[in-house]
Amino acid sequence: MSWIVLIVSGMLEAVWATALGKSEGFTRLWPTVIFGVALVASMGGLAFALREISTGTGYAVWVGIGAALTVAYGMATGTESVSLVKVVLLLGLVACIVGLKLVSE
Repeated sequence: MSWIVLIVSGMLEAVWATALGKSEGFTRLWPTVIFGVALVASMGGLAFALREISTGTGYAVWVGIGAALTVAYGMATGTESVSLVKVVLLLGLVACIVGLKLVSE
């Protein structure tokens, strides 16, 4: 259960990171609201998951999921450039996240 919560929390990290960028310094209402809600939910889920998952592994997985999805969303929407190198690096990041899950106790 903790791993599922951690993965969802990592996905919410991508939501709040994207909303933060779209809030334009907290001057736009809805992106700011989405940022706040997603941030609280993401941090709450991370805190819950870290009760059973080691902090180092849990945090690395959480950040990795959030970072990978944030960049992938940016590429999909055209706000981030797409290149073969970026795609390969993102795939490597995902492989490392999966690897951390596989080797954790």
